[in-house]
Amino acid sequence: MALLKTVEPKLFQTAIPYKPMGKYVHFLTIRITESYPLFQTDGELNKARVRAGVKDKTTISRLSMFKRKQSTPERLVGRELLRNYGLMTAEECEYNVNFAMDNPDCIIYGFAIGDSGSEKSKVVVDTAFSITAFDESHETFTLNAPYENGTMASKGEDGSKPGEVTSRINQQDHIRPQTFFPSIVTLKDPTEASFLYVFNNILRTRHYGAQTTRTGRVRNELIGVIFADGEITSNLRWTQAIYDKMQSNNSINSPEPLDEDDVITAAKSAIEELMNDEFIVHTDFIGETFVPLLSEVKALTNSEAGIKSILQKADAEAKEYANKHISKKKSTAKAG
Repeated sequence: MALLKTVEPKLFQTAIPYKPMGKYVHFLTIRITESYPLFQTDGELNKARVRAGVKDKTTISRLSMFKRKQSTPERLVGRELLRNYGLMTAEECEYNVNFAMDNPDCIIYGFAIGDSGSEKSKVVVDTAFSITAFDESHETFTLNAPYENGTMASKGEDGSKPGEVTSRINQQDHIRPQTFFPSIVTLKDPTEASFLYVFNNILRTRHYGAQTTRTGRVRNELIGVIFADGEITSNLRWTQAIYDKMQSNNSINSPEPLDEDDVITAAKSAIEELMNDEFIVHTDFIGETFVPLLSEVKALTNSEAGIKSILQKADAEAKEYANKHISKKKSTAKAG
C-alpha cells in the first residue's frame, strides 16, 4: 500500500533493483549554519578557489563541505531511528565495524567489509560550496581552557606553571552562522520507502562537521525534489547560479550575512533555469508544487505510527534485497 498520494507510483521502483535502472530523485537542499561548525581536514577549514558565478567570472575562495561531512551524519540519524524502533541492534550492526548487511542503512547507503562483501551506496552526495566567499564566511577564535582557580592557562612546553598566564594559546577557524551551502542529494532507483527514509534523514539531521565539538548546528531547508532519468547539475554550478541571481538583485551586501528568504528565492529560480538546460526527462516538485509533498512527508514523520510504517517498509525491502543478492555474493566469495 502506497504511503504517499502526492507522487505518482510510476516515479518509484517497486523493489530495490540489483543493477542501475535509470531512475533518480534529487533532493534540493540548502544547508544553513546556525552555530560555528567545523568542516576541516588536517586542522584547516576546507576551501576551494573557484569562479564566483556562472556569469560573474571573478575568482573567489569558497568554503567546502565534503561529501562525507554531509552523508555520514544523515545515515547515523537513520541508524539511530532503526535502533529506537527495534529494527536494528548495536550488537548486530556497528557502523564501520560490523555491518549487518540487511537493513535500510546498509542497503541504501552502502557498506564495505573486506572479503565479506560490499554494497555500493545508492545515495550520491557531492562537495557543497558556500555562496559567500571564504573571508566573509569564517572567523578565527582563540581557544583556551579555564581552570578551577579561574585562570585561563596551564603548564605548557614553555615551562609555565598552572595558574601562570602564558601566551601559548590555540587558534581555530570556525564557519560563521548563516552561511549557506546549496547541496543536491541524489538517490538512485528510489522505492517509495527508500525515498521517505532518505528524505526523513535529511530533515532530521541537525549537526554536521567535527563531532568532537559541541557546535556544528546546521539546519536543512529542502526547497524541492526532482525525479529524473539522469543526474542533474552540480552543487558548484547551482551555487554559482544562485550567486549571480543574488548579485544582480543586490542581495549580497558584505559583511552583512545573507538573508535566508533571498537565498531561498534565488535558489528556486536558479535551479528552475538550470533544469531548463538539461537534456533529461524530469518531474519537478519546486516552489508551490513542493508544498503538498513536504506537508505529506512531515505528517508521516511527525507521528510514531507514520515513522514506523516508513522504517518497517524500508526494512522489509532491504531484507528482501539482501536475501536475493547479498547472500549470493557471500556464497560466491566463500566458493572462491
